[in-house]
Amino acid sequence: MSDLILQAAPTKICVIRLSAIGDTCHALAAVRRLQDNWPDAAITWIIGKTEAMLLSDIPDVEFIIFDKSKGHHAYKDVQVALGDRQFDVALCMHASMRANFLCRKISAPIRLGYDRARATDFQWLFTNRRIEAVKGQHVLEAMMSFAAAIGAEPQPIRWDIPLDADVRDFAADFRSPNKPLIVISPCSSQRSRNFRNWSIDNYSAAISHLAGKKCRVVLTGGRSDLEIEYGESLEAHAAVDNLIGKTTLKEVAALIEAADLLICPDSGPAHMATAFGTPVLGLYASSNPERTGPFASRELTVNRYPDACAKYLGKSVAQIRWGRRVRHADVMSLISVDDVVAKIDQFFDI
Repeated sequence: MSDLILQAAPTKICVIRLSAIGDTCHALAAVRRLQDNWPDAAITWIIGKTEAMLLSDIPDVEFIIFDKSKGHHAYKDVQVALGDRQFDVALCMHASMRANFLCRKISAPIRLGYDRARATDFQWLFTNRRIEAVKGQHVLEAMMSFAAAIGAEPQPIRWDIPLDADVRDFAADFRSPNKPLIVISPCSSQRSRNFRNWSIDNYSAAISHLAGKKCRVVLTGGRSDLEIEYGESLEAHAAVDNLIGKTTLKEVAALIEAADLLICPDSGPAHMATAFGTPVLGLYASSNPERTGPFASRELTVNRYPDACAKYLGKSVAQIRWGRRVRHADVMSLISVDDVVAKIDQFFDI
């Protein structure tokens, strides 16, 4: 099935990628490639409610929102929005049981999913075609494989996320003459045994180093208790603009676009920054940046994942399943302040 090519140029394409922010940014690059190959094709994208806040104003793409908070009613809403439409192909870029059930609601002769190794949550039972199995791919490359599998030719990667003038004006207020703007998004999403967050003390030390370079530092993040704690603690010990819990997703995107550099762990903002062309200093130990890191900023990524595999799994990266996370509470402590300071200095030397 690796040689799947549609018999004719598609006119109606359905994309399923519900979440998360970073993965929907990857999916957007694939959607843009579809548009660049077939500008007249109608594209419908089933997307999560939060992710729609960032992407749903993209022109020439129809977005159908799947609001998981509605439970089984969310599936009915999607079914009503789809109606009796027929698609040439459904690109099932989200391998989860929630997304799998949605795949079956799409009327299309081809439901394209991941290869067996990456088709988690039994996705292969809900699709009838698969992308080519490739080892060691970045998540962005894997999603681009969906476009390639139906015949889309390579094009320059683009995202083109719309931002209105008001949010760009909001972000511009944080730029100062002769002061680099550094945005720090200190926390990853809160999930069970996630372990991707660097410590408050370490961030504080890194911010002190940035102050020595006369940078303006802005903190961004959501409204969780942990993120609020990070913001308040860092604000108490360093000269920062603490916007954690005080911005919309579009405002965060505008800040990232305006920034000279983003510093963050494995999280959605890293991939938002890639979409806006902003360099990323990524902090990676629990996950492999070769798979989930900022695609265009690998030289600025602190990569302690090999050390984490050796210390907590007793194996090398080559000996474990691609994409396996190191789930240990102390894993991010493998990243030292000196590691980050060295990358900051490297950035300013570029």
